[in-house]
Amino acid sequence: MKIKFFYPYWGSSHLSLEHFFERVKNAGFDGVEMNISFDEGIAEKIRQLLPQYELELIAQQWLESKDETPDEYIERMEEYFSYLASFNPLFINSHTGKDFYSFEENCRIFEAAERVGEYTGVKIVHETHRGRALFSTLMAKQYFNALPDLRINADFSHWCCVSESLLKDQNDIVLQACQRADFIHARVGYEQGPQINHLQSDNNRLAIETHLSWWKRILENAKLKGYTEFPVCTEFGPEPYLQTLPFSYRPVTDQWTQNIVMRDLLRDHLA
Repeated sequence: MKIKFFYPYWGSSHLSLEHFFERVKNAGFDGVEMNISFDEGIAEKIRQLLPQYELELIAQQWLESKDETPDEYIERMEEYFSYLASFNPLFINSHTGKDFYSFEENCRIFEAAERVGEYTGVKIVHETHRGRALFSTLMAKQYFNALPDLRINADFSHWCCVSESLLKDQNDIVLQACQRADFIHARVGYEQGPQINHLQSDNNRLAIETHLSWWKRILENAKLKGYTEFPVCTEFGPEPYLQTLPFSYRPVTDQWTQNIVMRDLLRDHLA
């Protein structure tokens, strides 16, 4: 099974789109993951540059925080899903729901997303992310039981700092999540945060090895289901995910380097 590697646009908005796409292509990535604004000029440029650089697109549904009812949220989400579907992405990765909406309200949001996926023909996966419906292992298990067709983007780095002990326990729910994963955000979390300070530090060995074991399980499950390709985004982020030194605010490393190291590590251990 081939692993397809994607690079996040998150953290690169200071670059021109041409520079970003060229950099990603030259580094050997298969595509990009992007949250796309409604700006017509930017949208048109993205439509032109993707085929020019022969890069695939994973569209990201991420909405600005807003004080709104679940119904208002659904309306805004559906509009954005339809817009992202117009770019013909490989699929949409969705930051779905809110952690303070009730279980029933978030179920309605998941069901609305499923309807959009059906009428647009674009698959939607839901990210395990802090602040969203799937923010914790306990809540995820409840949604898994209620929604048998729910598919996820496994970003277990968030669960590590929400649960703190996830690197050492809760194997049952992680294995359930691995069965439902159609996408991996390859960022390594730890007990106090969603991103370790450096991939090449021995201090982070347990976190890295544990994440690799989870990702291997996801790929094993995918192979058993007959998948011939599997998408992975090396999603080490910019500040404040990227840690900095006090007073000087100097980053302890840089985002690009960590994502290249992550990609190469995955090639060595998972490919």
